[in-house]
Amino acid sequence: MLSKRLYYSLLLSLLCFPAYVLANLAAGDYEFAVNVNGDKRPYLVHIPTQSQADQALPMVLALHGGLGNMHVQASERFYHQVSAAEKYGYIVVFPNGYSRLPGGKFATWNAGLCCGPAVKKQSDDVAVIRAIIEDMQQRAQVDAKRIFVDGMSNGGMMSYRLACELSGTVSAIAAVAGTDNTQRCQPAKPVAVLHIHAKDDDHVPFEGGKGQQSMADMSFNSVPATIQKWVEINQANPQAERILEVPGAYCEIHRGGLAPVQLCVTETGGHSWPGGSKPRGGQARSSAISANDVIWQFFNGQGR
Repeated sequence: MLSKRLYYSLLLSLLCFPAYVLANLAAGDYEFAVNVNGDKRPYLVHIPTQSQADQALPMVLALHGGLGNMHVQASERFYHQVSAAEKYGYIVVFPNGYSRLPGGKFATWNAGLCCGPAVKKQSDDVAVIRAIIEDMQQRAQVDAKRIFVDGMSNGGMMSYRLACELSGTVSAIAAVAGTDNTQRCQPAKPVAVLHIHAKDDDHVPFEGGKGQQSMADMSFNSVPATIQKWVEINQANPQAERILEVPGAYCEIHRGGLAPVQLCVTETGGHSWPGGSKPRGGQARSSAISANDVIWQFFNGQGR
C-alpha cells in the first residue's frame, strides 16, 4: 500500500499537472460530440501523424457550408483539408452545424443573418464551438495561442461571427465564399482575418446582394464592405499591399494596427473552394491558388 504521504503527494501532482499533458490522442481519425443546452453536436477530428506526446499543436476548426455537414467538409474528395493538416502538422476539427435530421445532414450555422434553420431556431452555435474547443483541449495537446477557424460559405460567415464573439480564444479566421453578415461586432481581442472569394460567385456575390443561385432569401454584404469593416475593427492600414499576383488570382494585405486583414480574389471558380476538386455537375474550382495553402500560410503567421 502507498504511504499516506506518498498518496497525497501523487494526488497533488495530478491536480496541479496541466490537463493537456494527461490527454494525448494518438494520430488518427476520431468522432466525438458535445451537448449544449440539450443540442447534441457531433464533430470529427484528425490528429496528424507527426504529433508527439510532448508537443502542443495548432488547431483549425473547419466549418462546412450551408446544407452541408462535417463529413462533406472532411471529405478528401472535395476540400483536402485532412491532407493539409498532415502536410503542415496541425489538428483539424470538423464540427457539425444545426440540423433537424438525426444524421446531421443539411446542417446550417447561425451566422447572424444567415442561414436557414439555424437562424430560425436561433441556434447558439458560438456556444457549440466554444464547447468543442474546450472538449478538444481536454482530449489533445492544443496550443491555446494558435486556435484558428476557417469556413466555406455559411461556414465562412460563421467564422466572422466567431471572430466577433470568441476573440478571446480564436487568433485568426479564414472565410471562403462567405462574407461578414453579423449585426454587431465588438471583439474583445484582435483577430486576424483572411477572406477568399471568386469574382464570379453566383451564390454570395462579390459585390453583394442576392445571389442568382443562392437558396438564402437575403441580400449578402459585399466583399469590399467586409474587408473595410475589418480593416476598421483591426485598425489596420487602409492602403492594401499586393503580396501575390498569379494568372487568375491575386492577394493583398492590410498590415499594421491590431491584426492584419488579407483578401485573395480569384477571377473564376464561382461559389467554391479554390484548389479543391470539382463536384459532379458543378462548376470547376479555381486552380490559380490553393485555399488550403493560402490559409495555412496566413494562420502560421499569427498567434498570441
